[in-house]
Amino acid sequence: MEEQVILVDQNDVPVGQMEKMEAHEKGLLHRAFSVFIFNSKNELLLQQRALSKYHSGGLWTNTCCSHPRMGETNMDAANRRLKEEMGMDCELDYLFKFTYKAKFEDGLTEHEVDHVFFGTSDELPLINPVEVETFKYISLEALAADIELNPGLYTPWLRICLDEVMEHVKA
Repeated sequence: MEEQVILVDQNDVPVGQMEKMEAHEKGLLHRAFSVFIFNSKNELLLQQRALSKYHSGGLWTNTCCSHPRMGETNMDAANRRLKEEMGMDCELDYLFKFTYKAKFEDGLTEHEVDHVFFGTSDELPLINPVEVETFKYISLEALAADIELNPGLYTPWLRICLDEVMEHVKA
């Protein structure tokens, strides 16, 4: 079955749905979520996206991210994908949302209202190799420094929201 995304307006109100690839080809605004899991040392669990991903393959990003399905809450979707991508379960808290648009070399465009969730777990991931190449833990300070030096190694949405993520961790 083709994966559908929820098309939304600027206020995150659903206006329809569309096949995921078509929405990315047309650059249409749709709903997404990003999960950030921290361990007890306050290190962020990063994943390297599988090399075979339709965009951003091999780039480092937050613990997991995807799109909710029509009729699925963002929280349920975040928990589902955390299990599907990283083989993990943990309590998640909704923190904030942001809107961004990023064009990729392959002609696809991510244009998303991205809902951000945080969780804490010392459970080691059991990665799904279809989705994830590998993983690592890193402090937010070291991550910010590496993004400054090597921005091309990281997904646009991680680079865009990292400052706000860091503010919420400090709070």
